[in-house]
Parts: sequence; C-alpha cells; structure tokens
Amino acid sequence: MTKITTHILDTSLGQPAASVRVWLEKIDGQNVTLISETQTDADGRAAKLTPDAVDSGHYRLRADIGAYFAGTGRETLYCSAIIDVKIDGGQDHYHLPLLISPYAYSTYRGS
Repeated sequence: MTKITTHILDTSLGQPAASVRVWLEKIDGQNVTLISETQTDADGRAAKLTPDAVDSGHYRLRADIGAYFAGTGRETLYCSAIIDVKIDGGQDHYHLPLLISPYAYSTYRGS
C-alpha cells in the first residue's frame, strides 16, 4: 500500500501555489474512479491526497491550474495539469511535485 503526495510550485512567481484543487483518479481500462479530492495548503502541498494508502495500479493526478491562474488574474494555456502514473503498491510513498507557470508545467518523482 502506497501514499501519494504532491507539492505545487508557481515557478513564474517563485512561490507555492496555494488553494489549487487537486484530485486523484484510479484508471482501470475504461473505468475511472475518483479516489480523493482536496486543495493545496498555503505551502502548495496536498499531503492528504491519499488518506488511505492505495494499491498498485494506474493513477491520474489532476490539478486545476486554469482556475488557479484565473484567480491570480493571469491568463494560461492550460486548464489542468495531468500526471498519469503507474504506481507500485509495494513502495511506501510517491511524491509527485508539479512545477507550474502560465505556459508550461513539469513534474518529476520527488522524495
């Protein structure tokens, strides 16, 4: 069983992206199941994304960055950022940071 966390940083401002809606889905063939939904805290973290650990499988982490940028009065190309991953439930933790700006986003496996 594995925990999944994320941390969203607004690289265009050099600060955490607070109050970004994020949600985690499990993908099983054509079936998509919502696992959880939350918002980032003042530090840009969504530590409670998996209050219950998850099994191995295909997951999709989504962040509503379009609403975040609109809320800060900035235009953006992206409505959402999507991290589509395969999780090995034998590992304790997957940290999936998200670096965002109005016209780009990137991710990596953190620690």
